[in-house]
Amino acid sequence: MIKTWSQYSLTTKVLVGMVSGLVTGLVIRTFLADSFFVAHYITDGLFHVIGQIFISSLKMLVVPLIFTSIICGTCSLSDASTLGRLGAKTLLLYLFTTAVAITLAIVAGLIVKPGVGANLEAVSTFTPEEAPTISDILIHLFPDNPVEALASGNTLQIIVFAVLFGIAIGAAGQPGERIARIFDSLNAVMMKLVALLMNIAPYGVFCLMAKLFTTIELSAIASLAKYFTLLLFVLLFHVLVTYCSLLKVFTGLSPITFLSKMEDAAMFAFSTASSNATIPVSMETTTHRFGVSNQVASFTIPLGSTVNMDGTAIMQGVATVFIAQAFDIDLTISDYLSVILTATLASIGTAGVPGVGMVMLAMVLQQVGLPLEGIALVMGVDRLLDM
Repeated sequence: MIKTWSQYSLTTKVLVGMVSGLVTGLVIRTFLADSFFVAHYITDGLFHVIGQIFISSLKMLVVPLIFTSIICGTCSLSDASTLGRLGAKTLLLYLFTTAVAITLAIVAGLIVKPGVGANLEAVSTFTPEEAPTISDILIHLFPDNPVEALASGNTLQIIVFAVLFGIAIGAAGQPGERIARIFDSLNAVMMKLVALLMNIAPYGVFCLMAKLFTTIELSAIASLAKYFTLLLFVLLFHVLVTYCSLLKVFTGLSPITFLSKMEDAAMFAFSTASSNATIPVSMETTTHRFGVSNQVASFTIPLGSTVNMDGTAIMQGVATVFIAQAFDIDLTISDYLSVILTATLASIGTAGVPGVGMVMLAMVLQQVGLPLEGIALVMGVDRLLDM
């Protein structure tokens, strides 16, 4: 019996959209690269518009979903010490996995030596945005204007304000209960909106992938094949070994079952290259597929999308070793320890949006005195690796 399109699972539809978009983009790049009509009306027109509408729709949900879900989760915890324990355990786990991630990246880089013999003739001048200091990151966790934090989408500030607001609701007695019911209703509506948006996901992913592969420089991958392959290997190793080991040891759950149920979130993260944009899908997956309570999911997922930036940390670790080797600069053990500490703390201030890892990489390179021009070496393949 042949299934109709509507009968396939969301994961299958997104995968079909992803592969179809990739093939379409490569076909356009290979055979229709000189076509004015295709370039302006299909690639930069139809594909660009639909893809950006899809991304904007996901981002549209992030702030209200984080705000309402964290308030609901926090105010439902009658004991403030419970929230404190949950927060402390979550933050420690995130910082631990990030430290492990960048340590793996540095060790792998030192073993494989991806930068030895690299051709630096093509290096262009690169002026990175100014990276924030660690003290600035810690100070800016607390919003001086919560309305501005909500308007600008500052995830960490929104989380801090929502947690404090939720605690106040829980402590306010009967007036707080009335406010809590309102936020419970808002949160239910937001989750329904997420479910509705998932219907257009395959088409949005198709357009994003099609446009990306009409512009990406495949030659850059060939010239940086060793770096590209090593970074992919460390990313996969961290997911399949580090994460799955922690999952099995602390929960006893099957990693295979876990990964299969997280497939929707993984697809969205890959196609959008944004952990923030994937928050709505991750929330729905953990609460509906895994049965995680909303008070836990609403706190840990938004926090993890900003603090637990292990992929960015791995990129920074491999890129630091690669750039040091490419410029024939020897780093000491203390330099590498400094990179581990800086990248772990810097991940707290890294927004979950495409390309922001380059800004944090500049901060890490400055910490150990490596030339910032080295960032230009890895920029050609950053978009694919970011995904």
